[in-house]
Amino acid sequence: MSDLHLPISEAKANGAYYTPHLVANLLVRYAVRRPTDQLLDPACGDGRFIALHEKSVGVERDDLAADHASERAPLADVHRADFFGWALKTQNRFDCAAGNPPFIRYQVFAGDVRKRALQACRELGVRFSGLTASWAPFLVVTASLLRPGGRLAFVVPAAIGHAPYAAPLIEYLVGHFDTIRIVAVRKKIFSQLSEDCWLLLADGFSGTTQHIQFDAIDYLGDSLQSNSTRLVAVDDWRNSWNSRLRPFLLSASERTSYLKIATAKQTVRLADISNIGIGYVTGANDFFHLKPSEARRWNIPNIFLQPTVRRGNVLRNQVLTKETVDAWCKADESVLLLSIPKTDKLPRSVKKYLESPRGLEARAAYKCRNRTPWYSVPDIRVPDFFLNYMSGQAPSVVRNAAGISCTNAIHAVDVNSVRSRKRLVRCWDTTFTKLSCEVEGHPLGGGMLKLEPREAGRVALSSDSNLLNHCEPTLLDALSKIRKWRHCDE
Repeated sequence: MSDLHLPISEAKANGAYYTPHLVANLLVRYAVRRPTDQLLDPACGDGRFIALHEKSVGVERDDLAADHASERAPLADVHRADFFGWALKTQNRFDCAAGNPPFIRYQVFAGDVRKRALQACRELGVRFSGLTASWAPFLVVTASLLRPGGRLAFVVPAAIGHAPYAAPLIEYLVGHFDTIRIVAVRKKIFSQLSEDCWLLLADGFSGTTQHIQFDAIDYLGDSLQSNSTRLVAVDDWRNSWNSRLRPFLLSASERTSYLKIATAKQTVRLADISNIGIGYVTGANDFFHLKPSEARRWNIPNIFLQPTVRRGNVLRNQVLTKETVDAWCKADESVLLLSIPKTDKLPRSVKKYLESPRGLEARAAYKCRNRTPWYSVPDIRVPDFFLNYMSGQAPSVVRNAAGISCTNAIHAVDVNSVRSRKRLVRCWDTTFTKLSCEVEGHPLGGGMLKLEPREAGRVALSSDSNLLNHCEPTLLDALSKIRKWRHCDE
């Protein structure tokens, strides 16, 4: 999310979007306290932050963007370099830093730059997981270049409120600054992005704090002052809310009601009563999923065909029946998984399909060529329930009465007893559990809610009807509010 004037597709690949002047101006005004303050922007893009203060240093690895920055901010010192390599060498220290670090997901944030970034963070005592995006290391290393008393003011992804890789960053910040303030903004700062962005403000480098100041506002005005700041105890953030700030979008009474039920004796987490995992990965879906007509044309025996659920959007009812699967097959949909055991004793018709042009193409795919034999799809399971882990309104739990499998586009849930099955069916559609899905899951952008297996395991199920009924009005308000924040109805 650095400040580059790039086409949208190229900007997205590089994590680069230019920051609106209002936002840049607010952040620089917060960071700079004196005309003599030296300001650092570690990913200055086209220079719209450093252009707002004369004594500025910008670092930008893209030559074209650096040229724009030099033109926009002629008094600034612009370095054409990888920030992490530059940070290891520079002797400069700064009074403040402001900007919009690039948001590059872990799949793309790779190579030598990533190695330097994570190594620099380790030397500062911060260990990020392999799933960290680029912006979090940017902030840690930038903070390390501040003078005592220094300040940070940055645009950050709303993932700071829920991503596990954001927790080490926040731990570092509360251990190195006098004050930490995070401003959640509901109206999108970048209209072209599906993801939301918040603001991170930190003051008093070399200090510590036991609280995080948290603001939840609908839109940015011309000032960062607020009358609704909530003090979040760091211990509460760690222990009660699993190192997540997103629950603090809710009011104190809403959080209290939720925790009262979540910690009650008659409440369990989904992982307490079930095993949750992703479905199988073929490596070549078009080859391994056949229409019934294709299976007949190739004369593939039924013993090698497993009916399956490929996408969560077909799970429309509470129970998936054999009749529904029969209807899919009658409509000649690609719902038959080629399920071949690890054996050389295959019928001639199956061998012929494996050696077809489609088979030759499939075996060259990454997943296929890295398993033996390439045609045997691992981890095929027939779960008790399906859980669609991406949803608009709320995730659905669907009982697998048809006895079929599922792809990794759906979570497979196996309960540990008949009693657990009944509890899951009875509790899943309550307001409390829907709110728990919001609290434990995370917004994916575009109004979608995502539940990773780890997050799904923390979803709470309560059978205390008296407590649920007593808290129902508060829970309904909380559910409506947190869905509004992920733009569910937009």
